[in-house]
Amino acid sequence: MDFTISELIAKQQKLREAHDWDPHIPENGRNSLLWSVDELGEVIAIIKKKGDRAIIDNPVVRAHFVEEVADVIMYLCDMMDCYSITGEEFSAAYDAKWKRNMTRSWSENASLYEDASDKVKDKE
Repeated sequence: MDFTISELIAKQQKLREAHDWDPHIPENGRNSLLWSVDELGEVIAIIKKKGDRAIIDNPVVRAHFVEEVADVIMYLCDMMDCYSITGEEFSAAYDAKWKRNMTRSWSENASLYEDASDKVKDKE
């Protein structure tokens, strides 16, 4: 089983309808985005508390990790639906961004990640 973005969004629509949750309107999209960040925090906590090797080697830890990653994606798909972003629209944007990233040198971002204390030392 390997879902498309459109299928994931459709699953979220069915879930919302089955539970009579808030309508899919832009104002509710921000909540779904916030919940996805909360779920991402749970993903990060597993990495921090259990470690990378456990995610790879321990079936129980891995199952929990993958479930939390799925929660993140579910909320992101719900958010996209609230903002009426289609699977096709997302896929086109993803592909365009991927193509742009394939040609980037990434060195243009170096200054964003430099240690601020290094800049102070350079000025002294």
